Order: sequence, then structure tokens, then C-alpha cells
Amino acid sequence: MDPEPGHDSIFVVGIGGSTRPGSSTEVVVQAVLDGLGRAGAETRLYAGDQLVLPMYEQSVSCADAGRQLVADVRRADALVIGSPGYHGTISGLVKNVLDYFEELSRDPAPYLDRKAVGCVATAYGWQAAVNTLTTLRQTVHALRGWPTPYGIALNATGGLVNDDGTFKDERQLLGIDVMVQQIVDFSRAMRALTPAR
Repeated sequence: MDPEPGHDSIFVVGIGGSTRPGSSTEVVVQAVLDGLGRAGAETRLYAGDQLVLPMYEQSVSCADAGRQLVADVRRADALVIGSPGYHGTISGLVKNVLDYFEELSRDPAPYLDRKAVGCVATAYGWQAAVNTLTTLRQTVHALRGWPTPYGIALNATGGLVNDDGTFKDERQLLGIDVMVQQIVDFSRAMRALTPAR
């Protein structure tokens, strides 16, 4: 997807994966960010050790630990949030990161208000992947975000990518492209509605 002329770049934050570098969830979130980059967006990924934060509570120490994450989410036009399926739902690691969004609760646009959010879930089995995606979407709603109509739930049994990093099933790229287009379209439309931002 080529960037459209005459549009300011949007900023998208990607969050997800596990502490294992190159996890299935991280690979998919990064693929969405790569697509957004090709569409002209500025992106930043939080994955691996960047997800390891103190258990969230409303305290000065937690506010300091999550300062860069919160600042980037505050500035973002959109997010891509991914989680592995842990016992049929989002991982505690990802949930704790999302709890840091409480630091945005007193903003003029609180939490994820007016932001498009692409939701990604991977798991060893379709049931856990779909349940995890559903939970992510519900959490985004609770945070006042706008989950993209298209969400990505993938069964990672047997692996998602080849040794060269390409997806084993090229149809997965179609879903990524759909999510990218929806994030770009929504973000640009929302920006047009709120020029002061």
C-alpha cells in the first residue's frame, strides 16, 4: 500500500508478544506495523523485555516505570495490540501493560479515546486464539478505543513463518493488509474531524 499524498503521517504504537524474542504474536504485530510503515505511518513496537513492567498500581514508581510507554500511547493516532493465548485469554504480561493505560485516565481524551486499535491473538489452537481476540476487543472497548472491524486470530501450531521470515500461509498477509487499511482510514478520518489535535 503506497502512502497517499497530502496526508500527514500517523503514529502507531504496537504492543505485544512475550519475553521470548520473535514470538508468534510479536511477528504478527510487527507485520502489521511494517504494513503501516509502507503506508507512510511512523511506528514503534513494544515487545520482549520492554513488556516487563512492575505490576501496575497507582503509584509514583509505576508512573515512572511506564513513562515512555504512556507518552507514546498518548501521542499515538492508533495502536496494534497483540497477545498470546494463555489458558484461553490474554497473558498476564500484556494485561499488566494495558493496566498502565490508567495513567491516561485524566487526559482530555482519556485512555484510548478516538484511537483505532488493531487486535491480534495467537495461540496453539483456534479456540484459545479466538477467545483471546474476543477478550482483547472487550478490553479495548473498556478503554474507549475503537477496535478495527477486522481482528486477527491465528493458530500458531506448527509455526507461522518460514526460516526466511515469510508467512507459511500467504492468506495471512491479506488479513494484515485489511487491518492496515482500516487503521489508516480510521486514523485519517478521526484526524480530519479533530484538526486541533
